[in-house]
Amino acid sequence: MIRAFLAIELSPELRAALSAIQQDLTRRLERAVDRHVRIGWAQPASMHLTVKFLGDTPEDTLAALRPAIEQVAAGHPAILVPFARIGAFPRLQQPRVLWAGPLESWEQGREAVRVQALSQAVEAACQAVGLAPEGRPFSPHVTLARIKEGERQVGQALAQSGVLDQPVTMGMLSIKRLVMMKSELRPTGPVYSMLWDCPLASSI
Repeated sequence: MIRAFLAIELSPELRAALSAIQQDLTRRLERAVDRHVRIGWAQPASMHLTVKFLGDTPEDTLAALRPAIEQVAAGHPAILVPFARIGAFPRLQQPRVLWAGPLESWEQGREAVRVQALSQAVEAACQAVGLAPEGRPFSPHVTLARIKEGERQVGQALAQSGVLDQPVTMGMLSIKRLVMMKSELRPTGPVYSMLWDCPLASSI
């Protein structure tokens, strides 16, 4: 069994921009919250956009999935997603996850429809080889941090700073290939490695 997920890799430039955002958020929060707050910041080197989490999957299932994902990727052109917003899940008042992603206006546009079509095609390919369907719609967001304790304090600090209300230019997420990643859980955190990748129809 292999713990696996399909992902989109980030460019070094976008990783650097997200790292700078993390450093700014860290400075803001350190001044506004007490020592009981616990925040786990994502390591920029391991940041990615998960398209489909598979979990523990038999190797033969992954082998059967590969040609289907290759076909999906070949049928969709590359897409650029402008990262310009910081947000919180499930809500600002008690955030558990801080993320970076596109503006709401982008999510209502034509490119967002293409991203959803790609995600739905991936879902169909996965279900065809017996993998469970995803319980929630795909959203092109990258996790910056997970709040483990002190959600209310973090929410209040972010609300007072206004940082989530302002567009922030971070760069482009280039969706030009789908990557099957292996995740190995270790005491120091998960370690990711690529199993295979499938390029989309056209490069950007």
